[in-house]
Amino acid sequence: MRLATWNVNSVAAREPRLLAWLEQVRPDVVALQETKCAADAFPRSVEQLGYEVAAHGDGRWNGVALLSRVGLEDVRRGFPGDPGFPDASTLEPRAVSATCGGVRVWSVYVPNGREPGHEHYAYKLAWLDALRPALAADLEASPLVITGDFNVAPTDTDVWDISVFAHATHVTPPERAALARLRELGLRDVVPRALKYDTPYTYWDYRAGMFHKNLGMRIDLVYASDALADRVTDAYVDREARKGTGPSDHAPVVVDLAD
Repeated sequence: MRLATWNVNSVAAREPRLLAWLEQVRPDVVALQETKCAADAFPRSVEQLGYEVAAHGDGRWNGVALLSRVGLEDVRRGFPGDPGFPDASTLEPRAVSATCGGVRVWSVYVPNGREPGHEHYAYKLAWLDALRPALAADLEASPLVITGDFNVAPTDTDVWDISVFAHATHVTPPERAALARLRELGLRDVVPRALKYDTPYTYWDYRAGMFHKNLGMRIDLVYASDALADRVTDAYVDREARKGTGPSDHAPVVVDLAD
C-alpha cells in the first residue's frame, strides 16, 4: 500500500496539480488537508482516477479529505469531544477517518495556534488532548495511521533555525508534549527521507525564497501504530510537488507499506 498526506492549501486552486500528481505517484490512499472546500463541492475529477472520496469541509479555510483506491469504510467526520472554536457549538472540519484496505486512516488538520497565550493556542492544545481517546479506541480495533498537518515541529531539528521560533508557536514545550502523549498511545513517527538536502522539511513559507533556500519545517507528520510502522519500506518528501507555478506551501509525504 502507498499512503500519502498533503496540505494542498485549497483543492480548487490545486486541482490540476493534484490530478497530475495522483497519476504520476499513484498512491492508494491520500490524506488531504486545508481543502478550503465544502464537502459536497469536492472535485469529483479524482473519481475518474479510481478514488473514492470522503470529504469534510464547510468551504472556508479548513477542510480535510481522504481519497482511497482500496476501500473507504466506516467514514467518520470529526471525533467525540472536539472542543470546537470558539466553543463546542462551532466545530471546525479538521478530522476525517475511514478504514482503507484494512488500515484505519485519519487525516487531520491541527489548529495553528497563532501565538502562545492566544485563545486559539489554548484551543490547539485542547483539540490535541481531545483527539487522544478517539485514537485510543481505534488503535484497539485495527492497524492505524494518523497523518496530516499537525502544525507542530516535533524536535528542534525539524525547523531550519530554532532561534527564529523563540516565543512562537509550533515548537513550544506544551505543543510537543501534546504530540508525545499521542505517541504514548502506541504510535511511531515515520520520519521521511529528504530527496534533496539533509532535512525532510514539508513546509516552506511562500515569502523571501524560503523554499529555494530550504528554510522550512517538518510539520506534516505520519504517526503509525507499531505493527504498521514495521511494514514501512520507504518514506519520502516529494519536493518536486512544491515546485513550479502555483504550488501549495506544503509538499506531500509518501509512505510505502509492505503487504
